[in-house]
Amino acid sequence: MTLTELRYIVALGQEQHFGRAAERCNVSQPTLSIAVKKLEDELGVTLFERAKQGVLVTPLGERIIAMASAVLERTAEIKDVATGDANQLQGPLALGTLPTVGPYLLPQFIPLLQEMANSMPLFVEEAAQQTLAAKLRNGDLDALLVTAPFSEPDIVVQPLFEEPLVLLVPARHRLASKATVALDDLDPAEVLLLDEGHAFRDQVLSVFPQLRPQDGASNTRTSMRGSTFETLRHMVASGLGVTVLPQAAAQAPLYSSDILVTKHFSEPAPKRTVVLAWRVSYPRHKAIDVLRRAIQASSAAYWNYNSARVPETAGLMIENRDW
Repeated sequence: MTLTELRYIVALGQEQHFGRAAERCNVSQPTLSIAVKKLEDELGVTLFERAKQGVLVTPLGERIIAMASAVLERTAEIKDVATGDANQLQGPLALGTLPTVGPYLLPQFIPLLQEMANSMPLFVEEAAQQTLAAKLRNGDLDALLVTAPFSEPDIVVQPLFEEPLVLLVPARHRLASKATVALDDLDPAEVLLLDEGHAFRDQVLSVFPQLRPQDGASNTRTSMRGSTFETLRHMVASGLGVTVLPQAAAQAPLYSSDILVTKHFSEPAPKRTVVLAWRVSYPRHKAIDVLRRAIQASSAAYWNYNSARVPETAGLMIENRDW
């Protein structure tokens, strides 16, 4: 029994699909399948039921996978302690982020982070929040850049800044000429949302409960959904409806103002909170701190919309055109 085999069965238990589990573990599907079968033979038990429709975890398998997950978490803690006395700004830092966060923050802060810690290469993985949380607990990732609410056992969560949510509309839309948009101005029939399963979709629906389908009702527009912010922007530019986006995503330079218009909501305006998360046991506190400072220093949302800022007494000062 090896840690690699334990990692394989945890991944397979979570994905319930050999192909996805192998991809997550960066190995071929036959390699993962052989290793799982070898562990089952060694233990003399069946952990998974193989069927045409997928992989099912046996009741005993669920217990063993839970124990394997705990072992991997403890292993990550051992690695953390072992590296605790090393130079905290040397060596790679593995950062996980959401598809609705990373593309709009990474280009801003990575150049600054490289200047502040040039011996600390950054490795970035983009995935769904549930996958990122599992990898953080197992030690595959060192920190996460996600959005609130985010709560996991033995994980520290630090808010970085709040970012306004805005409405993206076609330039000739009825709301394009309004100074600000009230929540009641929205027509649920024309609001385009991300696919189900995206954390941002749930955030939007919590702020705009009137957008939730009533009694299974649907129509052509509300049934049209995008898998990314960019897809939603293209759909709005095509005249298919309007959408709610974080301001950084809405203002990405692609369409001119005679095609798309960004409108702010009336106060109190809805916002999303971007947070940084890491394991309680993670010893490279200076690495986390320099990552935090790089993200905040290069974020227009931090400087423009967050009044409770703590000025840095030392560090690198850079020019930001949005300040």
